[in-house]
Order: sequence, then C-alpha cells, then structure tokens
Amino acid sequence: MTLRADFWDTVPLTEMTAPEWEALCDGCGRCCLNKLEDIDTDELIFTRVACRLFDDSTCRCASYDNRKSLVPECVVLTPTTLPDIAYWMPETCAYRLLHEGHKLPLWHPLITGDPDTVRQAGVSMHDQTVSETTVALDDWEDYLLDD
Repeated sequence: MTLRADFWDTVPLTEMTAPEWEALCDGCGRCCLNKLEDIDTDELIFTRVACRLFDDSTCRCASYDNRKSLVPECVVLTPTTLPDIAYWMPETCAYRLLHEGHKLPLWHPLITGDPDTVRQAGVSMHDQTVSETTVALDDWEDYLLDD
C-alpha cells in the first residue's frame, strides 16, 4: 500500500491506514526508554536505560510484532491508546505532536525523505542506551537522559 501525500497534515490520526500510522514513527527510540517519575512534580524523567528488546544499533524493537507478549508492561501505541498515554511519549514524538495539534519537526524523515536526519538532529538514541537487563532499577538515576 502506498502512503497518501502529506497524509500527516491532512488525515486525522484515527483515519490513517496502518502503514501511514507506522510511517509516523521517526525511529528515534525514545519511547523505548525507561522513565522515572518525580513524585513531587509528576514529571517524567527519561533515562538511557532501554527496554530489553530495544536494539540501539537500529533504534528499533528486536521483536516488534511480539513485544507485548514478551514485555507485558510494553505500552502499545494506537489511535485508541494515544489520548491516554501521549504525555508518556517524548515531546519530539510525531504521534504526540500531531495529537496535540502541532506539525512534524523539519528533521522528521517524512519531511526530509532521509531517515538519518533524526540522528543529525540529535534526537536519535542510536548507540546511546544501556539495556535494562544490565542496570539495577535502583541505579537508573545514574543514567538520566540529558536534554
């Protein structure tokens, strides 16, 4: 199936085809990072500690189709779940941006036609994470993502 031209500007999230929905992902990998929550402010704090299925050489899930069964706590993003979990997504996330009424950033691969612009923009987690299998939960604070 082909993608409609500029679908991200013209098609509501709930009316996108499955390939269009998947194409919104810029491949930064930030949604696969474990987060901490500040108990005083409710602020989410991203760490560089990634889900055990995250491959930071590709910035993709190593078992995308099976992720929910392998990692029960994985949050599967859909047009139905997005309104409840948009706050949990990175501020640069296309799904969150469109949900909140914003445009895609100029570095987004749908705009540039080049998937490497995510890395060039400094948004990609390529080769910047550690696996949750190697870091104790009590040590996650040592791996905060500096933005």
